[in-house]
Amino acid sequence: MLMVNHRSLVVALFVAVARLCAADTSPVANVPDWLAKPLSLSDCLDLALKQNSAILKGNSDLEAAHGVVLQTRAIAIPRLRATGTYEFNNAIETLQLPPPAPSVTFQQDQNWSGGIRLVQSIYEGGRIRSSLKSARLSREEALYRQEAVIADALTEVRVAYYDILLAAEQIGVQEASIKLLARELEDTRRRFEAGTVPRFNVLRAEVELANARPRLLHAKNEHRIARNNLANLLGYNLPKEIREDIPLRLTGRLDAEPYEIELPAALGRAIARRPELAALRKAELLRKETLASARSGYQPSVQAFGGYGWRSSQFSNDLSRDVSGWNAGLQLNWDIFDGFLSRGKVQEARALYKKAAYEVEDLARRIELEVRTAHSNFIEAREVLASQQKVVEQAEEALRLANARADAGTGTQLDVLGAQTALTEARSTRVQALHDYDAVRARLDRAIGNGAPQLDHEK
Repeated sequence: MLMVNHRSLVVALFVAVARLCAADTSPVANVPDWLAKPLSLSDCLDLALKQNSAILKGNSDLEAAHGVVLQTRAIAIPRLRATGTYEFNNAIETLQLPPPAPSVTFQQDQNWSGGIRLVQSIYEGGRIRSSLKSARLSREEALYRQEAVIADALTEVRVAYYDILLAAEQIGVQEASIKLLARELEDTRRRFEAGTVPRFNVLRAEVELANARPRLLHAKNEHRIARNNLANLLGYNLPKEIREDIPLRLTGRLDAEPYEIELPAALGRAIARRPELAALRKAELLRKETLASARSGYQPSVQAFGGYGWRSSQFSNDLSRDVSGWNAGLQLNWDIFDGFLSRGKVQEARALYKKAAYEVEDLARRIELEVRTAHSNFIEAREVLASQQKVVEQAEEALRLANARADAGTGTQLDVLGAQTALTEARSTRVQALHDYDAVRARLDRAIGNGAPQLDHEK
């Protein structure tokens, strides 16, 4: 009776855990259309380009950079300015002429003036040319930085997509393992009831089955976390009604498309194509133009102006009586001594220009290290995957032989359980190898500079 109760307890526990693993307690509510259908990797990448938070913030930074470009160009563009004043002043001075001449007043207690003037900088000590070059360089630097943001975001989406596929495959591996162990437990029980094996074999089979269930629960949890991570990268705000599992389905599968690239070629591509390095090179040129702009402080500034003006008459207190006419001219400003302001700006700009050159060299070395590391990891993943090509088949055959020997009485239960464990490990290792291959290849593509589409630098 005690044995029957123990069996019933084990079966009940197994059923309860299975229902807990399979239960989906989160209702589907407020699900967008794109999430209601299965998603391929291309679908996820397209969604990330439209909705990923990092990319959207980068777009805002790009717009801000375009605003800076307009500010930088402003010095070379004419400025049209309108002015107007009104003044009341009762401190009036009157000139008393000898009699019988009347007194003369050269100022009225109320006066007004207005005008419109166009001002164009003619010479700024090289600052105009430098500003135009800086505007172009600033725009290109901002575009390259946005390309780097997009590349990072799309790489994260790729890896997150592969993480979901890995977790789903691991669930299948662990479920298959539990089925094998459950079948072994039933066979062992029948043999125990027939008196061919001891009670110890039943207990060992029950322990192996119980030890396998946490691995299934862990795989399901990893699957939930991976889906949440991908949804976050796609810019989806999870409704509070969704407690655990989100309705995210994928159509892709882990594969290992052949990919060959030699390390020297990868290094060459990275130096030529990485947007971060291109952005830093533009920043170095910007520092050079900043130095030229700082040196312009030693030079005079010349502007031409022309316009039309109105003012009230100085000889009449009638405000409607005005004097108007055209005006034009040149104005020159030259700080012969500015308290070493220009000298300080030149010293600062020269030091920052040298620093920018060092930063380019440092980033180039770090990119080379990143490429070497990613290439080495890719070689490892490819070799591990190649080593696992026939391991699953061999493990399945070993399990078949272990079961056949056990049925014939020449093998032991330990042989069967060991073969089942080896099969589960082989399946899990192969799935992990497929995931690592795809994920490492995505990171290698990013290190080389293939991670994102290039933006238009010609507009």
